[in-house]
Amino acid sequence: MKRHIPNFITLLNLLSGFLAVIYASKGLIMQSCWFIIAGMIFDFADGLSARLLKAYSDIGKDLDSLADVVTFGVAPGAIVFYLLMDQGLPILPVILLAGPVVAASALRLAKFNHDTEQATSFKGMATPASAFTILSFVIAAEYSSFHLFDSLLNSVWFLGSLSLLLSVLMLIKTRMFSFKFSHLGYRGNEERYIFIAVSLLLLLIFRLASFPLIMVSYIIISFLSAFIRRKAITV
Repeated sequence: MKRHIPNFITLLNLLSGFLAVIYASKGLIMQSCWFIIAGMIFDFADGLSARLLKAYSDIGKDLDSLADVVTFGVAPGAIVFYLLMDQGLPILPVILLAGPVVAASALRLAKFNHDTEQATSFKGMATPASAFTILSFVIAAEYSSFHLFDSLLNSVWFLGSLSLLLSVLMLIKTRMFSFKFSHLGYRGNEERYIFIAVSLLLLLIFRLASFPLIMVSYIIISFLSAFIRRKAITV
C-alpha cells in the first residue's frame, strides 16, 4: 500500500496544475497561482515520501514529469497567455509568445528524466523555478504597493521577453544549483546559504514585492557560481 502513496501525491500535483489552467482560462490569475504553489508543495512531498518510504518506481518518475509539465509548464503558460490576451493582442502572437514556456518545460523535463548528472544541481533552470518566476510578478503586483509590477504585467514587451527568457534558461546547459542539502556544512553549500541570506534580506526590505528580486538573485548566483567553477577548472 505504501508504494502507492508517492504516486497519489503526484496525482494531487497534476490535479493542482489542471485547476490552475482552468482558473487561468477564466482570468482568475491569483487563484491559478495558488494552485501552482499547491502543486509545488505536492511535488516536494511526493519526492520526500518516496525517499522516506523507499517507494521508487519508473512509473512514479514518469508520472512526476507528466504532472510537472502540466503544473509548471502548461499552467504558467496559460497565465502568460491570458495576460497577453488581456492586452488585446491577436491570438497568433499570443501563442508564439506564451507557447515557448510550455514547449521548453516539456523538453527540459524529458531531458531531465534521462540525465544522471542532475542529482545535486541542474543544467538550466528547473521548471518549478521557471514557473515561480512568472508567479512572483503576479504576486508582487497583487500584494505589494509597487505599481511597477502592474505596469510590467500590462506590458506585452515584458511578458513576451519574460516568456522567451525563461524558455532559454530552461534549455541551456549552464549549471544552476538545486535546493537539496546533502549535508548542512557551508562547504559545498555556498550557493544555497548565500541565496538564503540574500532572500531573507530582500524579504525583510521588500516583503512580497521581493519575490521577483529573489528569483533574479537565484539566476545571478547560479551564473556567477558556474563562471567561478569554470575559471577554477581552467586555472
